[in-house]
Formats: sequence, C-alpha cells, structure tokens
Amino acid sequence: MQKLISYPLSAIYYLLFGSTLVIFHVIQWICFNLFGYEAHKKSADALMFFLVLNTYILGTRYKVTGLDNLPLGIPLIIASNHQSWYDIAALGWFLRKVHPKFVSKIELGKGIPSISYNLRHGGSVLIDRKNGKQAISEIQKMSKYIELHKRSVVIFPEGTRSNSSKPRPFAENGLKILCKYAPSAYVVPVTINNAWKMTRWGSFPLGLGNTLEFIIHDPIPVKEMPFQELFEKTELQITQSIR
Repeated sequence: MQKLISYPLSAIYYLLFGSTLVIFHVIQWICFNLFGYEAHKKSADALMFFLVLNTYILGTRYKVTGLDNLPLGIPLIIASNHQSWYDIAALGWFLRKVHPKFVSKIELGKGIPSISYNLRHGGSVLIDRKNGKQAISEIQKMSKYIELHKRSVVIFPEGTRSNSSKPRPFAENGLKILCKYAPSAYVVPVTINNAWKMTRWGSFPLGLGNTLEFIIHDPIPVKEMPFQELFEKTELQITQSIR
C-alpha cells in the first residue's frame, strides 16, 4: 500500500525537485557573476534548503544531533558514510555555517542544473576516479583551500553510495591527503542513518515517511595522533552508530 501511495507523491516530488533546480540555476548564475562568493553562498544555501524542503512531500523528516560540536573559524574535514544523494543536500543545509564543500565525482560537474553549477563555482572539487593523478591534485587544492579560508570539506570515504545500512569499506587515500595538506584541520566524523530508505525501491517511486538521522561526532584534531590511528578512530565512530 505504501509503495502504491508513493507513485503520485514521488511524481509531485520530482516536479518540485526539477523546478527547484531550474530556478536556482538562474539565481546562482546571477549571484555568482554579479555579486561574488558571499551572494552565491547564500543562493546555494537557499537551494539546499528547498531541496530538503521538497522531500517533506514524501513524509521525510530530519533529526540532526551534535551541531554544537562543530567548531567555527578553523578548517574542518567532515567524513561521513554515504547512503544516498539525499545525504548531500541535507549536509549542505544543516552544516551551512561552516561553508561545506564537497569532494565529488567529475561526472556531476555537468548536465545537472544548479547542482553542476554549484560544484563548479562554489568551491567544491571534481575528481576523476579513473585518473589517480588528477584526483590527488584536486584534493590537494581542496586541502589548501580550507586551510587558507578556514572552511570545511565533506568527503565520503566509502567512495560511492552503499544503498543500504551496511557501509562499504572506507578508503584512506582522500582523507590522508586532506589531513596532510590541512594540518590545522579537525576531522569531524558524521554518521548518516536511514537515507538509503529513500531509494529502497529505486529512483521511482521513492520511500515514504523516513526520518533521516545525522549524528555529528566530536571533532578530532589532525595533529593529535598519527594518521592511521586517526583514520581507524574516524571509521569506528561513524560505523558503530549506523543503525
């Protein structure tokens, strides 16, 4: 019955979703080209807000704990498990005060209104998974960017969505480069629960009545311990809170 009800609601959601992307593509272009970074940041925050708001038509709700754990005025490396695309919009909105940028796959850099534009012009980096040299270079640039501007970067060490509550093994290379070139940063482990249920039946219809949970754990100074110990502690904190 729930799946049957989801068909019309999912159709309405995608109509709202598509309209949001088209409208904010124009808004972002105007803000970025005429008024610069700060105006574009506000337009990107508004985009994320409406992308989150759109999901309410599906009965989606959000529970975020630990926001007070986020320190301000220092570079942050936000490491999280990855269950669906809905992770990204929610992180972009709820963590907006620390200016989150994303390490994203290069394919997302074109063809998607608003999303591609924001990734190309909002400070995020696009990596080619088939080109290790390019990926390392881009992540190095991101490290230096957050170190200089005291902003944050979101990285998903799983590399791709798990599509279930069971996380994929974490890869350490991206996180290692970020820590190396942003030595004053803090690593912030984040656990995401239930986002995979949004696409339990695939892209259409979408899951209904889910509460997406985001648990922000205590930040860990990069300088506090050797990287291997930091990596293992980060992965443990994230995975042990997955329900």
